[in-house]
Amino acid sequence: MKGTTEMTGGFYRICEWIMRFTVINLLWIFFNIPIVFIVINILGVEQKGVFVFLLVPLIILLPLLFFPATSAMFASARDWVIKDEGTSIRQYWKYYKENYKKSLLGGVVLTGVWTIWAVDYYYFSKENIIFMGIFLIMGIVLFIFSINFFSVISHYHLKLLPALKNALVITVGSPKLFLTILLSSSIILFFSLYEFRLLLPFFTGSIIAYLSFSAFYRFYLNVTTAESKLDLNR
Repeated sequence: MKGTTEMTGGFYRICEWIMRFTVINLLWIFFNIPIVFIVINILGVEQKGVFVFLLVPLIILLPLLFFPATSAMFASARDWVIKDEGTSIRQYWKYYKENYKKSLLGGVVLTGVWTIWAVDYYYFSKENIIFMGIFLIMGIVLFIFSINFFSVISHYHLKLLPALKNALVITVGSPKLFLTILLSSSIILFFSLYEFRLLLPFFTGSIIAYLSFSAFYRFYLNVTTAESKLDLNR
């Protein structure tokens, strides 16, 4: 009887986590429907003029939709990691509204940086393989920085500039966190894009948010513990 109860509890727990990831991922996609539509059209475009035409509204919509929606997803993942609580649609909407302004402003900055990087990568990577490698590394760093920015604004009550500074310090100051986020995100994206595309609408974004914030929170706890020990030794 005890074994059956434990098995039932374990099955319920698995179903609960599947529901968490699925609900938040679907909400995230729902709030990004215009962006999803544009990206799908971009992937099928062959004419350069049409590509540029679609790229403009994409750049405009990223700060308005993608960054607030992703910030709310990371805030939901924070609840799972710290409080072990599920997140309802109402709670997601609450996080969306609370962080909208900061996410929008951060999105303007990061979209601008990503746009500059994409243009430079497109033109300079054609020069030689060295330039391609340099800009590829810069893109990876920028990706990790963007992930850390979402973790920072979902965990700390900071204004935009301090949040960006903290995200940058964490990105360059913790190789372990950097590699953890890079490897976990790369594996999930690889399987989502090339092996199990069904993951994309139901799990990909929410799992990346959960694993990334989990790694960030462990880093935060280690730093907090180290600071407490230093204070005690003074």
